[in-house]
Amino acid sequence: MNRRKRLTFWGADENDDSLPRSVMDGRKTVTADTVEDYYKPYNEYCDGSYEPGDVIEVYDLKQRLRCIIRATKVYTIEFGNIPEEVWRGETFSNAEEFRQCHIRCMPHLDLHDRFQLVTLHFELVEIVARDIAD
Repeated sequence: MNRRKRLTFWGADENDDSLPRSVMDGRKTVTADTVEDYYKPYNEYCDGSYEPGDVIEVYDLKQRLRCIIRATKVYTIEFGNIPEEVWRGETFSNAEEFRQCHIRCMPHLDLHDRFQLVTLHFELVEIVARDIAD
């Protein structure tokens, strides 16, 4: 690959940049995805298969580069046993809040206690564009 890997966080609509902002503010340090989806690209702005050490460009839903992160850890968890470092890194108050939000965001899936998610832990490397005018 001749370029950095890319990642686009989910949002309520194309104007929702709350997750990139949360990363730039230092609050969000983890993201989680299904095992199936983690290892495949969504589109040219979401490569998947991130590994520790990867330097990743973070784009908003309008395909604008917002910041750069570095992957620090990747591991699999079960939906019924969300570690504290995961729910805190995803900016939730507790594991149940994490679960309820992911149930709402993934209504097409049966997120039972043994359902597996891949967690990507990361650190902010650089803020490229905190505020963008439309």
